[in-house]
Amino acid sequence: MPIVTIKPSGKTIEVASGTTLLAAAMSAGEMIEHKCDGKAQCGSCHVYVLEGRKSVSRITPTENAKLDTIIGIGSKSRLACQVHVGEEDVTFELLSFASGF
Repeated sequence: MPIVTIKPSGKTIEVASGTTLLAAAMSAGEMIEHKCDGKAQCGSCHVYVLEGRKSVSRITPTENAKLDTIIGIGSKSRLACQVHVGEEDVTFELLSFASGF
């Protein structure tokens, strides 16, 4: 099973393939905003996927549309509620502020 590493805390958690980064973070005890209950409507779970980007699920049109409304996005930006872990390890960074607004 893949291991998800969460920055900046450095916490790691082993998850089943298909688990979202949001679920992984919550299972690891991290505080992460998720105001729309994982529907890609609020953007509050904006994270940077640092490693393992080729292993995670592809960006959907819904996620892409929401990311287009967020200030400070980049090539590593994703919504934790929409990213499903693949077969390889993933490292992502929780942002220190609610960047979805």
